[in-house]
Formats: sequence, structure tokens, C-alpha cells
Amino acid sequence: MKSAARIAREVQSGETTATAELEASFAAISRRNGELNVFLHVDQEGARDQAAHIDARVARGEPVGALAGVPIAIKDNLCQIGVPTTCSSKILEGWRPPYNATVIDRLALAGAVCVGKTNLDEFAMGSSTENSAFGPTRNPLDPSRVPGGSSGGSAAAVAADMTPIALGSDTGGSIRQPAALCGIVGVKPTYGLVSRYGLIAFASSLDQVGPLAKTVLDSALLLEAIAGHDPRDSTSLPEPSPSLVAHVEDGVAGLRVALVHELVEGADPEVLEAVERATAALADAGATVVQLSIPEIRLALSAYYLIAPAEASSNLARFDGVRYGLRVDAKNVTAMMEATRTAGFGAEVKRRIMLGTYALSAGYYDAYYGQALKVRTHMIDAFARAYREADLLIGATTPSVAFAFGEKTTNPMAMYLSDVFTIPTNLAGEAAVSVPFGTGEGGLPIGVQLLGPGRSEARLLAAARVLEIADGRP
Repeated sequence: MKSAARIAREVQSGETTATAELEASFAAISRRNGELNVFLHVDQEGARDQAAHIDARVARGEPVGALAGVPIAIKDNLCQIGVPTTCSSKILEGWRPPYNATVIDRLALAGAVCVGKTNLDEFAMGSSTENSAFGPTRNPLDPSRVPGGSSGGSAAAVAADMTPIALGSDTGGSIRQPAALCGIVGVKPTYGLVSRYGLIAFASSLDQVGPLAKTVLDSALLLEAIAGHDPRDSTSLPEPSPSLVAHVEDGVAGLRVALVHELVEGADPEVLEAVERATAALADAGATVVQLSIPEIRLALSAYYLIAPAEASSNLARFDGVRYGLRVDAKNVTAMMEATRTAGFGAEVKRRIMLGTYALSAGYYDAYYGQALKVRTHMIDAFARAYREADLLIGATTPSVAFAFGEKTTNPMAMYLSDVFTIPTNLAGEAAVSVPFGTGEGGLPIGVQLLGPGRSEARLLAAARVLEIADGRP
């Protein structure tokens, strides 16, 4: 499939049409969706209307936006008016939102065409997309393996050439981890850079919407389109969308890049070797490379699995069978709520709700949740110290290449460790990008992660572009 940048350029010039590009996307979905289970819903009528509207504007000579006619896949935890939005959960099966997420409105302004909603781990709780109530998504590069999670459907849509770009959400690595396992680029923006309005919440202090794409340039185009202040999100940064596309080719000359020991600790040898080669490529491009240790990173997993479930316990209390979604009838309201939540939520969601409720309960709040918040503060301080010594950090995105279905489902801790390198950034609220660099077992892609302080997306994407070129992708 063409890149998003090329499609937009050709639609704007009249060389192709939004309708033609959309039909190519539909054809790709038709060929592989039955095998891979990427899309839960394809909005053929709505997408065709959007494409026709863009083509009419081009014909009239009107401006059509930086993503004119570009098909895009949407993770099914983002609200879109009238389009089924389930969070891959039985409890929301068939629900159609009465409003758009802010990012959906911004995509429309940029001229993108929303093709449909992609599969995910239920309520974004997982690292493999095996937790979906509607079946797992398969990795397009090897269907016997997982695509990662929780944005596995969105990553697979891009990797399978169904759409050139997609939206995901990242609470503990849910954009970067599937990007790494599917061999594409994934960006976790600075917390507050992209509006969360209309994103169905998992853990509100950690969630962030971001792009998945084949190329760094396409990631920059998409992030520019969706970023910027939104008064409907109280955590939204009060500033306009940053300039990213203009800086993609800036390079890394003069930057200090730190290889962080804790961001490769425990990774497979082939992953460590890829990170070392990527670090050398940055040095060859003019960066100064240093070694750094951030011991606090080792505490991130424990803190995350108290903070995130605690926030999920609160956020998911709204799914009670009273206002919307599934309702299982029972003899009284209490019994109805219990029956609805028992039938509607899957095992992993129940596990995290119970963990979070316990951590917030009287007598345990200070010992667990309160301590986790203190660790989070230490994490923020540790990253601040690191960024006084380096402009960017580098490490692995995941400890291994994509793993086989069922390999970690019986051991939740093993599954949680899939996000050990990505979670620290979410706790700190800062920015990171995963870029494919080399291959490992079975020729499967390896993701290298670049981390930066808040609002450093332009610098991160420029460094990612250097790695993209060094990996042989022009």
C-alpha cells in the first residue's frame, strides 16, 4: 500500500481519488480480515460518504487537509457517532456513541477517511489482543503469533496493508508494543498532547491516543493532525499542535543519546544486539552516545499494576447495566448489576478490577495505592535527572519478538512483563516512539524504543527517521 503522505499528495493533485484509495483499502481488508480478525466493524457506507465528500471538494478546488483521502483504522475504544464501539467487550456489544471523540473530528478536518474499528484487548487491558471478547487478532507477519496489544488490531491493519495509518491508545505500551511486534512505527505522545475526549477510559492518568504507521513521516503527519489543545479534556495541554513534519529530516547531529541499562535488561540477545546497532547508527549520524542507569525503572511494573487497576476499578464502575450496554435481568438492581458485570466482562478485566478495588480499599490504600504514587513520583524525578545528562534515551521496546498464541495466557505475570520497557514512560507522562530495526527469530521484526522528555516529539521522530534510514527503509 502507498504511504499516507503519498496518498494525500496524489489526492490533492487529482492524480488519484479518495474513493479509489478507499476501495483499495476495502479490497485488502476483504482479502485478509477473515484470517487475521483485524476489523470488528467496517463502515463501508460512512467511509464511502467521507471519500465522496473529499473528492467533491478537490473537484471544486477547495483545500482538503494534510491527510486528504487517506484511509485510517480506528481502535475500537474511540467513540465515533453512530458506529459500533465495543472496547472488544460483551458489555458494550452493539453500542453506538452519540458523539465523536475529538481525534475523530480532527481526522475529518484533515481529510482522512475512517474505514472502521479495530480489535483490541478488552478495554485495552492486555499485551497480545488475546483478551478480546470477539476473538484474537493474528500477526500479519506470522499468523501463528500475536500482534501485541492492546492496539493489536490497529497495528495489524497497518502491517497487513489494510490502511497506511491507524489510531491506537497507549496506557502502558499499547501502541509501542504492537508496533514493535508488527514491524511498524508507533508513537506514545506526551500526556495531554492529544485529547482523550471520547476515548473510553482505562486508566485516565496514563491513557494517551497516538499514531501507528509504516513510516516515521506518516506518524508525524497523523500526530500533527490529532494533537493540540481541547477544552473538553481537562488534562489537555494549553497549546497548539506542534510542528513535526517539518523536522522529520533534522537528524541527530549534536544530540546526546543515552543507552539505558534497565531498558535492555532481560531482553533476548537478538533484541539487545539490535539496540546496540541502533545506538551505533545514531552515533554514526552525529549523536554523542553515553551509557546511563535509571534503577527506578525496575519499580515501574509494580507501581503500574497498582495505579492502572485502581483507576480502571473506578472508570469501569459506570458499566452497570443501568444506562447503556448489556443488561442481564435479575430480581433486583444489585443482582442485575452483579449478573451484568459477570456476563459482560472477561477474565482479565475482572482480574484488574479486583486488583484495583483491593488496592483502594480501607486499610490497604496507603500500603498499596499510596506507595505506588510515591514510586511514580520517584520515576518522574529519575527521568528528569536522566534528561539533564541526555537529550534522548534508547532501549528495547519489547523483550522479544512476537510470541506464539497461548504462550503467556496462563501466566499473567509473564504477559505483564511484555510491557516492562514501555510502562515507565506512561508513569512519567512523557514521549516515546518505537521504530523497527532489524529482525530476530523467524525473521520477525525487532522494535527499538526512543524516549524523550515531554513535548520532545519532533526530536524523537527525527531520531527515529535516522534509524529508519539506517535500517534500509528510504
